[in-house]
Amino acid sequence: MMNEHTWIDRQEYPFESHYLPLEMGRLHYLDEGHGAPIVMVHGNPAWSFLYRHFVKGLSLNHRCIAVDHIGFGLSDKPYDWSYRPEDHARNLHALIDQLGLRGITLVVQDWGGPIGLSYAVNKPENVRDFVIMNTWMWPVDDDWYYRAFSGFMGGPLGRFLIKRFNFFVNGVMRVATGDRSKLSRTVHQHYVQPLANPADRKGCWVLPKEIIASTDWLRELWKQRERISGKPALILWGLRDIAFREKELQTWQQLFTDRQVHRLEGVGHFVQEEYGQAVVPIVAKFLR
Repeated sequence: MMNEHTWIDRQEYPFESHYLPLEMGRLHYLDEGHGAPIVMVHGNPAWSFLYRHFVKGLSLNHRCIAVDHIGFGLSDKPYDWSYRPEDHARNLHALIDQLGLRGITLVVQDWGGPIGLSYAVNKPENVRDFVIMNTWMWPVDDDWYYRAFSGFMGGPLGRFLIKRFNFFVNGVMRVATGDRSKLSRTVHQHYVQPLANPADRKGCWVLPKEIIASTDWLRELWKQRERISGKPALILWGLRDIAFREKELQTWQQLFTDRQVHRLEGVGHFVQEEYGQAVVPIVAKFLR
């Protein structure tokens, strides 16, 4: 599979591809290293490439699994599928079951938060601890900030811009990056290329709408939050994020009783990309 995607810089992403066949298509994932499992869950418009520094650094002592949701990265992109977050969560659950993972560290960011933590509240006995980066898992339908973003990006105009111009990757991703020098042209192309075909962008334009459309599902997740609140959590928070702010960080701090918090100055939404290799020793120390 190594030669299938010639646009991938194999020094940046030197990993072997694995696929789980599902009803709607093939789910791509990385499975590197040996030891206690770390499952890494991305959001929109990312894929496992976002976690490459984690995988390189942590797979020396851990088994690192990084998934590409259906519709993203190297996974299949069927047009006639829902792309709702609860359906992505079912796929993640299927992957964890298939691999027989036990005592998981869950690493989540953006939509990876609710998608990954959906597994945790359903199977708390199988999750050891968390690494939380700029994300959420509660209903935000009462917050004008999220209503406005979801209404625009998930509405007809946002959908048109994403379908026609790959706007989430070319526009939103750049704006959400705190220090744009960290998102070089070469690196950015690794987010452009998986969604280069307009027909493949449905996942990218469904998720913004679901910020509000999936309110009932998010509410059910949040009702079960006590099932995970006592587990250790490392919170790595980009302070220059335009999506998740101090307010959301405070909510996480109130939820987790056993927590470490690193507030990252000058870092925006994509902590894994912007903080890069510097994140690895922090996570490794937490896991020890």
